[in-house]
Amino acid sequence: MVGMSQQSAIALLFPGQGSQSVGMGRDLYDNFAAARAVFEEADEALGFALSQVIFDGPEETLRLTEHTQPAILTVSTAAARVLMEAGVTAAMAAGHSLGEYSAYVSAGTLSFADAVRAVRLRGRYMQQAVPAGEGAMAAILGLDAELIRVICEQVEDKLTPLPGDPEVLNFVPGSAVVSAANLNSPGQTVISGAVGAVEKASALCKEAFASSAGSPARLSLKGAQGLVVGSLALALFFLAVAWTSWEEAPSAALPRRGGLRASDRAL
Repeated sequence: MVGMSQQSAIALLFPGQGSQSVGMGRDLYDNFAAARAVFEEADEALGFALSQVIFDGPEETLRLTEHTQPAILTVSTAAARVLMEAGVTAAMAAGHSLGEYSAYVSAGTLSFADAVRAVRLRGRYMQQAVPAGEGAMAAILGLDAELIRVICEQVEDKLTPLPGDPEVLNFVPGSAVVSAANLNSPGQTVISGAVGAVEKASALCKEAFASSAGSPARLSLKGAQGLVVGSLALALFFLAVAWTSWEEAPSAALPRRGGLRASDRAL
C-alpha cells in the first residue's frame, strides 16, 4: 500500500495477472489522450508494439507472462491517468501481486517507463523458470487453508519415490511440487505447482469437500506462472530492480497492516 493524498477518501486498487483479455484498454486509447500517451510510452520503452499485442492478440501471445505483466501494468496506468486528468485524487494505492507496480506508478514512486521494463523482465524470468505447460494453479474456495496445506504435502509425498524405488531413475525433480501459493481470503486459497501434482491435489480437495457438509470446492486451473519462481529468476529480477530509480510518495505516513509503504522494495 502506497500513501498519496491525505485529503481524499478514494483508494485505487489494481489487479494482478489473470485479469488480462485481448482488446482491454482499447476504449481508453481511442477516447483519451492521456491513456494513448501511456500505450505509446510502453511501446517506446519496450522497443516493440506492446499495444498491438494488447489490442489484437492473439490470446496465446498476450498470455505469455513477459507480455501479460507489462500489458496489465500499461492498461492499469492508462486508466489511472484518465482518472487523474479528470480530477480524481486518491488517498492511497494498492495492488494484488503484479498490481503493486501499478500502485507504485500511480503514486509517483516509480516511473512508468522503469516499471514497464521491470515487469517485462519479471515476467520473462518467471516464464524461463517454469516453461509453458509444466506448471499450473488452482483456486480453491471454501476449504480450510490448513487442510489444503496438508493435502498438498500428502500429494508431494505420494508422488516422490523413495530411495531404492525403481521409479527414482525416471523421476523428474519438481514434478511432485505443489503448495499453497496465495491466501487470497479466509475462504480462497490458490495452490500452484507441477501440472500433475496440482491436478491430484485439486481432486483430493474436491473429495474433502464431498465428505463435509459444505458445497463442492470450486477450482480454476491456470497456466505455469503459478509455480514458485526459482532462485536464479528472483536474483536476476532483483538485479534489474536494483538499478531502478525509486521516489517517495507525496505522503507515506501510513500504517503497514498487510501492505507496502513507498520505501519498500518487493519482488
